Amino acid sequence: MAEEEDKKGEDKGDHINLKVKDQDNSEVHFKVRQTTKFEKIFTAFCSRKSLQPGAVRFLFDGQRINPTQTPQDLDMEDGDSIDAMMEQVGGC
Repeated sequence: MAEEEDKKGEDKGDHINLKVKDQDNSEVHFKVRQTTKFEKIFTAFCSRKSLQPGAVRFLFDGQRINPTQTPQDLDMEDGDSIDAMMEQVGGC
């Protein structure tokens, strides 16, 4: 019985709140587990914003996030922010 309560406590502590900011500074908040792959978060963000997933790049501390990574891989903490940038093509 005590083991079950410990597991429930771990589950609650396993979640973190993340913000995904777009270029207009609007934010979408997600409550995810440390082991959730970013692919799931990216898909949900693009769905809410009516964006094509292939046209958006996600950055954390200036580094691009791989969809197979997790918040745990990047040592993210509660309240951290991810930047969503539209891919730009062009140049000379």
